[in-house]
Amino acid sequence: MPGSRPRSPAPTLLSAAESETRLRALPAGWRIDAGRLVREFKFPNFLEALAFANRAGEVAEQAGHHPDLLIGWGRAVVTIWTHSVGGLTGKDFALAEKIGAVET
Repeated sequence: MPGSRPRSPAPTLLSAAESETRLRALPAGWRIDAGRLVREFKFPNFLEALAFANRAGEVAEQAGHHPDLLIGWGRAVVTIWTHSVGGLTGKDFALAEKIGAVET
């Protein structure tokens, strides 16, 4: 099918211990909450939060892995997990790192 991505092998659910180890390797601000990676990014106004959400969306689209994004005045909350396995995988931590890189 034109424009479709080849299917990659199913990601592997990480153990709680492995998730905690990988969390420590991420930039400050990320946390694990209910089996999801979560980080709140702060901005001086709504427009900068919106611009960040758009940059994060572009990174996610390129990765083929899509977080939940919640934006409000001066903030954007990113929540990442792999829906197909119901928890965290290596893909989630890789995406968190990429999203953190487009903060400013």
